[in-house]
Amino acid sequence: MKSPLILRDPEVTQKLLEAMIDTPGGKRTVSRLARTCRAISEPALDVLWRDLDSLIPIIGLFPATLLKKVRKPGLGLSKEPAEQDWTKILRYGERVRSVLYNETANNVSPSIFLTLAQNRPREYMLPNLLHLSWKVETLIALDHCAMFLNPTIKSLQFELGTTRFPNLNKILGDACSRLNLTSFSIISPASLPDTFTVMLSSQKLLQKVALVAPGALSSGVGRWIAFLPELKSLQLDLSARTLTAVEGFFDELPSQSGDSTPNSVATTDSGVFSGEELDFSEIRLKSAMRGSKAGFSSLRHIHLTGDVANIAVFLRHFSIPLTQLDLVIEDPPDNAEWMELSYLISERFGSSLHSLRISATATSKFNDLVRSTSRGESTVSRLAFDNLQPLPALRRLDIDLPESINFLGDDIEALAHACPNLEELKLCPLARFPVQSGPPKLTLEQLALLAEHCRRLHSLSIPVNARRASPSVLDSQSNSSNSIRRLHVGHSWINDSLHVSILLSHLAPYLDNLKWFHDKNRPGFIESNARGWEKVADTLPHLQGIRLTERKAMVGPLPSLDIISAPPLPQPAPVDTVEKGIMASVSLVHEGVLARPLMTSRRPSMVDESVEVHPELASVSIDAAPRTTEIAVEAVVAVSDEFVEARPETVTVSVDARPPSVSKSVEAMILNPLEGKKSIFHSSSHSSLFPVFSLISFTYRVLVAYPISIPIRMLHVIFDNMPTIIRRPPASTNSDISMDSLQVRQS
Repeated sequence: MKSPLILRDPEVTQKLLEAMIDTPGGKRTVSRLARTCRAISEPALDVLWRDLDSLIPIIGLFPATLLKKVRKPGLGLSKEPAEQDWTKILRYGERVRSVLYNETANNVSPSIFLTLAQNRPREYMLPNLLHLSWKVETLIALDHCAMFLNPTIKSLQFELGTTRFPNLNKILGDACSRLNLTSFSIISPASLPDTFTVMLSSQKLLQKVALVAPGALSSGVGRWIAFLPELKSLQLDLSARTLTAVEGFFDELPSQSGDSTPNSVATTDSGVFSGEELDFSEIRLKSAMRGSKAGFSSLRHIHLTGDVANIAVFLRHFSIPLTQLDLVIEDPPDNAEWMELSYLISERFGSSLHSLRISATATSKFNDLVRSTSRGESTVSRLAFDNLQPLPALRRLDIDLPESINFLGDDIEALAHACPNLEELKLCPLARFPVQSGPPKLTLEQLALLAEHCRRLHSLSIPVNARRASPSVLDSQSNSSNSIRRLHVGHSWINDSLHVSILLSHLAPYLDNLKWFHDKNRPGFIESNARGWEKVADTLPHLQGIRLTERKAMVGPLPSLDIISAPPLPQPAPVDTVEKGIMASVSLVHEGVLARPLMTSRRPSMVDESVEVHPELASVSIDAAPRTTEIAVEAVVAVSDEFVEARPETVTVSVDARPPSVSKSVEAMILNPLEGKKSIFHSSSHSSLFPVFSLISFTYRVLVAYPISIPIRMLHVIFDNMPTIIRRPPASTNSDISMDSLQVRQS
């Protein structure tokens, strides 16, 4: 058994996943597929990581131990990441193709950019990045985009705040020197740099340019844009600009048809020899404004914002086959200016225009919001299609205005005749019709003209007043559309749900998607209308089934001629014949067709090329000088200084100076030199106490007379002399004691 086509064809898988991710809750569904099915895990991850509207998913790939808060990765890292912490970022970063950074969201800490710049393991974290959108309010945040300017980027968009950005020149110069852009956009309240066109002159592959900033309508910018060879889309802001400023955009562009001398704008000569001189300057100015300018050869999409008059003046300079036109106008527009603009669009771009979108500026939406809440009810005006000329190539018409919401049956009829190939139509689907202002002017029955003339119409979004249909509409088969599949009625009014279901089953028998506003919190909600359309949604499928069954029965298969035999025809009776002649003359009409060939004058593109050829020469020189080496030896006597610190060691010793309780006797023999005899003196009790008294007197003198801190040397002397004084001779010998070592006191 073969695997399904979604697993065998990668393109089919990618298309299916892209369609799924655009639906409500699509990212969650694709994420579940990536975690559930291994076969489509890789393509699902590619779709999920392809377009990022924030840097939070990339920062969240760091390990949880590094993040200050796991649930809020934008707060930053608690420490610098190591090399192994970048594994997931490098792996998933290769899938990213588009990144949007919005500083006003305040969900990314500025310290993260410094960490990424200092610790990233490679120069570009997102090596396959194609589109970078940077919305900032401060100078430092603008500098952070430098680390994301990969050479692979093709689309670059800047949206700057009210602060002046002197570093914009540096960023643009760096980007233009490294990138080959196909799309560039800058939105800023400050003027463009003086060297803007010089820096972007190297970008020859630009296909889309959006400039919404003061200075974008200068003649230098107009000349640069006009001769971009690959330019397909152009967006400009004409708000708060005068007609002269709008005309200045084309000042340096040559006209496609040259001005003759009598009709030149610079002269006042009328070309008629008359005595009275007339001033044709205003007429010639209008004629020059209607003339188209050279350049813009590849331009197919224009997006303009501003007053209707400025838009009309700007579009007069184009005769190119535009396919898409987006207009953001001030609502409500002046009726005369709108009629002129609608006629100009039909005249200039009727044969090529495929899509026309008209919406309101932010100022108009805000004013309408204020009027409808605190300052009173919203005003309602009409946007007429009376001057709309044939637009045979138009496929999509989308009009979304807060005040010009009234459409009549005449407008629908003019639109149905002018746009027969219309496929998608939206006429203010968000319009509100409260009870005070009354129901919409357009009825559901009047949409039968669209079903009759626009046979390719498949999507219709317009609020109507759904009422009972007339019998003439239900009896006609020509106003039943087989192509309408989707219908969005918004805040439409409804009276009888059963008759509305019958009418819808006739006008759109194949309708399979009916929507209306049923949210109670939406401004303009009327509960009775929401309940009525809910009943229509319940009964419509059953009536559609009955309607289709009846039509199949009416058509029915024809009977076979082989089975049914025709009865024999009766023989006619003889009839008297009369010969008559009829003069048949052919009516001839002479018609002439004026055929004028469409001529286009183009200048041949000439290129001067020159090749400078020089023979390759090489000069080689050999240095044969002997090599000499000079060596210097520095001999210095090593001198060293040494210091020895000598300090006497002092020891404090405590001595017990109490006298001993031991009595000793000394036997001294004194030799009388006069007699030459030995005399022996035996010690008595008095003589035995003499050493003790001597020791006591000496101790008294030392302890009382001298300081309490006794020097250690005196103690040594004392203890060295004490054995001599108290030494007791042995009892067993009678040896003499030398008198030299004994001190005897004689009386």
